[in-house]
Amino acid sequence: MHVGTNQTITTEFVFRPFSIVPTMQWLLFMLFLLLYLTIITGNTSIIWVVHTDHALQSPMYFFLGNLALLEVCYTTTVVPQMLASILDPHTTISLTGCGIQMFLFVALGSTDCFLLAIMAYDRYVAICRPLLYPLVMTRKLCLHLVITALSLAFLLSLELTALIFAMPFCKHQINHVLCDVPPMLRLACADVHIHQTVMFSVGVIVLTIPFLLICLSYVFIVAAVLRIHSSQGRHQAFSTCSSHLTVVLLQYGCCSLVYLRPKSRSSEEEDRQLALIYTFATPMLNPLIYSLRNKDIKGALRRAVRQTIISQPR
Repeated sequence: MHVGTNQTITTEFVFRPFSIVPTMQWLLFMLFLLLYLTIITGNTSIIWVVHTDHALQSPMYFFLGNLALLEVCYTTTVVPQMLASILDPHTTISLTGCGIQMFLFVALGSTDCFLLAIMAYDRYVAICRPLLYPLVMTRKLCLHLVITALSLAFLLSLELTALIFAMPFCKHQINHVLCDVPPMLRLACADVHIHQTVMFSVGVIVLTIPFLLICLSYVFIVAAVLRIHSSQGRHQAFSTCSSHLTVVLLQYGCCSLVYLRPKSRSSEEEDRQLALIYTFATPMLNPLIYSLRNKDIKGALRRAVRQTIISQPR
């Protein structure tokens, strides 16, 4: 810290501990470590089978592989620092480190939301325009869509992070699990109305607009599925879409409560609990939801495991 004219300016932060009881700290550490390893294992398995199995080379699985990669990076941005803080509540994070964590977290999380909207568009074209699907969803277009999502997300995150960290901070304890936007605004010793407006605007771009596009896609998808005469065809279409819709509701629901809810109705403790959900639950459930409800992924995983066992030296 260094002292200014009227106030003490903070240059490093600590996270509020979940517990000061050593036994509870170790239990929480082991729990979060187990969840983190499950996330890494599950999503890495999805990435592996999508890139190695020739039956999973369609645009849907290309986007799914990118989503899994995002989840690995997104979680890794937060969890190692969280684990260190659980073991030692006095573990600090520098102002620069906090800014980098916020930038990466917001950028990767925003890309995640954009990618879910792209996946909804992919399902719309596949179900509503099946004959045009191979012509529309080319490999080149898929790659361009992912790059555009990443570029827009990183640009929005850079602007938001730069705006927030241009402010001085007067408190050093972050009542959260990471350097997220709402808890950092609570530490600022300056007027944050403009910053809250910008945060809300970014939230609308990242959450509201993609969510509305997803809803619009699913209106057309449901209408098209209901016109399918084969009950097996309807079941297959609904099965694929319900997996995606489950992930969408988890991701957008939790994030909307944090970033789009008026400050007067939000509480630090609720935001902290919601952060645990979208840091652990969503990335962990994604591979489970897609693998358990998708016979192609299940088949690819079985083939990959069988091939690994066969290739082991005897």
